[in-house]
Amino acid sequence: MNRRTSISCTVAAVVLVLTIVVNGCSLDYINPNAPAENQVLTTREGVIALAIGMQQFFATSTIEAYITTSGTSARELAVVSTFQDPLDLEVGGAELPAENSRVLAIWQRSYRTIGMAENLINSAPNVPLSAATRGGIIALASLYKAMCLGHLAMYFEQAPISLGRVGQPAQFRPRADVLAEAIRLLETAAQQVPTGTAAQEFTTQVLARGMNLANTIQAMRARFLNMAGRHAEAIAAANQVVTGTAGVSVFTYDAQQNRNPVFVNVILAGAVFAPRDNFGVSTGFVDTADARIRFFMSPNAGVGNTSRLPIETLVAPFFATPDAAMPVFRMGEMALIRAEAHARQNNLTAAVEEINRIRTKTRTQDPHGIGAGLPPYSGAMTQQAILNEIYAQRCAELFLTGQRFEDARRFGRPLPPTPTPTMLPARYASERNRNFYPYPALERDNNPNTPQNPPI
Repeated sequence: MNRRTSISCTVAAVVLVLTIVVNGCSLDYINPNAPAENQVLTTREGVIALAIGMQQFFATSTIEAYITTSGTSARELAVVSTFQDPLDLEVGGAELPAENSRVLAIWQRSYRTIGMAENLINSAPNVPLSAATRGGIIALASLYKAMCLGHLAMYFEQAPISLGRVGQPAQFRPRADVLAEAIRLLETAAQQVPTGTAAQEFTTQVLARGMNLANTIQAMRARFLNMAGRHAEAIAAANQVVTGTAGVSVFTYDAQQNRNPVFVNVILAGAVFAPRDNFGVSTGFVDTADARIRFFMSPNAGVGNTSRLPIETLVAPFFATPDAAMPVFRMGEMALIRAEAHARQNNLTAAVEEINRIRTKTRTQDPHGIGAGLPPYSGAMTQQAILNEIYAQRCAELFLTGQRFEDARRFGRPLPPTPTPTMLPARYASERNRNFYPYPALERDNNPNTPQNPPI
């Protein structure tokens, strides 16, 4: 991930020092070999190392929790191990304990990233950096904090928008406020991205290889504006995204220490998860002629460990090897955001035009190689029918991006059963097994502001 191997040890030390405090709790741990926090945050080298470490941690750890945990709850993935926490996650419902380590991973990794981002935002103005590099670091930190907040809003009813401090536990905010803060951060970030020759130091010494910062900021603005129901603004943001090859933004990995986390958790021998047949959606939401099925998966006669859900083998090229680069966002998402925003405003003809960009797209027309190769939409010209089609296209086009859990709720898909059925196959038949996750028990133990858990 990082551009300069000469500072890799510094990155590790910085991340260790600056990720100890996580939201409601603090761990009194002293590493005599690590730099002191005041040294890290007041030096040019320390701030740059922290910026590199933040990107590395998100790409190798934080994004994995979003994809695999929410993917299991939304039936994109089945559990193929015997580990209890993933099995509990797969059952879901009221039976999912607040002590579940997979839910805790979403929470802790998000707030570790947020902690690093906040330190960068607060410290970059006070160290000797060029104006362009300082602006780039603030934009980068704002983007990563916004991505974490946006994902937390997908999975939890409430969440803090900033870390707590000693004696000042973090305050929880409704998810609408969390989304609004993510959008505000992105709008701030868009104004800070350096350009031209002045940006050279930032792009060569700080920015992760393969990351298109300006394009990613606009793509995330479009995503979160769409989630917030700000339809016209979502369309405008999606229109600012460069959707050709020049606009691609990826997380990059290597085959040793910084491996692709989806490969590790889904493909590597001993993996915990496996993709469900036909994206794990109901029969009416998948066309067996869809070329994306075989882009993502190859046939496998296996089933999940306990659920007995049918599984296949994940083969998508951006997950297939330990050093495969993974898209930060997929270009097809922009058309689907526009389609949804148009449909929710009852601009149905415009929505169908965007749907057809996705349905008829072939692999050679997409910079990631994702293409459905289907005929144009021929269903009913009603708002509900078109929204159903958009949901179906999102299930395929955005498979394993961490968004299905939110999508199922936003598109009004059937609620999980209460209580959870005890017999197969009904136990695993729901399209999602919760509406929101419980707050981790560790957070509740350390933060008296933690709200009551939602029933499911």
